[in-house]
Amino acid sequence: MLISQQKQKDLEKKGYRFAGKNVHAGNKICHWTRKSIVDEGTCYKEQFYGIKSHRCLQMSPSIPYCQHKCLFCWRDTEITKVSWDTDDYDDPKTIIEDCIENQKKLLCGFFGNEKANPQKLEECVKPNNAALSLAGEPLLYPEINQLIDEFHKQDFTTFLVTNGESPEDLKKLEENEPTQLYVSLDAPNNEIYQKVCKPQVENGWEKLNETIELLSTYDTRKVLRITSVKDLNMTNPEEYAKIIDKADVDYVEIKAYMYVGDSRERLKWENMPKTVDIQNFATEVAKNCGMEIIDEVEKSRVLLLGDKKPKKYNN
Repeated sequence: MLISQQKQKDLEKKGYRFAGKNVHAGNKICHWTRKSIVDEGTCYKEQFYGIKSHRCLQMSPSIPYCQHKCLFCWRDTEITKVSWDTDDYDDPKTIIEDCIENQKKLLCGFFGNEKANPQKLEECVKPNNAALSLAGEPLLYPEINQLIDEFHKQDFTTFLVTNGESPEDLKKLEENEPTQLYVSLDAPNNEIYQKVCKPQVENGWEKLNETIELLSTYDTRKVLRITSVKDLNMTNPEEYAKIIDKADVDYVEIKAYMYVGDSRERLKWENMPKTVDIQNFATEVAKNCGMEIIDEVEKSRVLLLGDKKPKKYNN
């Protein structure tokens, strides 16, 4: 079994719901999806890119698989396996159908909530953006190319986040590129990378840089994401800038680590940057790479670097 029954129960208590029968895919309602339904705020991606928080499906096709055990990860890394170790996996259609059904069941309580926005209530059970970022490394799912294709056939936009450790699998997406491709860049050099990301594979830093060099071959919108942890990786802005300069990306997101989930067992409250910390760090990175800070969502402690504000998806 990919995930023990006890771990399955633990994850379900945390709001996860599994899709298919092989216990490797699933989804969870995002905090901002809940907030948006009752008009109490939205995810920063709605401000930056136009994605509607109340219609976002936060999911993963590979919950137990990742090559990293990042200190800042809010997931349970004890279940993490480095590579796909079974021939049994669920097909894309089953995963999507089950995740949508899970979404409906998880949100059913809002139909009795007087604060719920009636229009959002009608739309929230019909998600149209897939955030492939819930847990694990999505590129390790053997049919990731087909999964992206099936989402697009069902009129979803797709935001895929990769840790950069699977450049060979990234090439599979050349036929069906996600709507937006994120690559996590959580260290300016190999020494800090080893300390913060805790790679479970050899040559992890080299693989990440190979992925970054591959980005020029993709036509989709590309974003580097830096999860910034105070006293760990918020240093050497000039080294981050050198990597950004060689990457063919449209934007860079610099977001503060948040002291939530299982990360609290590895880090301290003091590792969470204050607003001024993340603003100062983003300013230094932007100055060194020649980009500008073009947007900010202060409540989420995230800043967007680029040359011009992104065109918003019609979502």
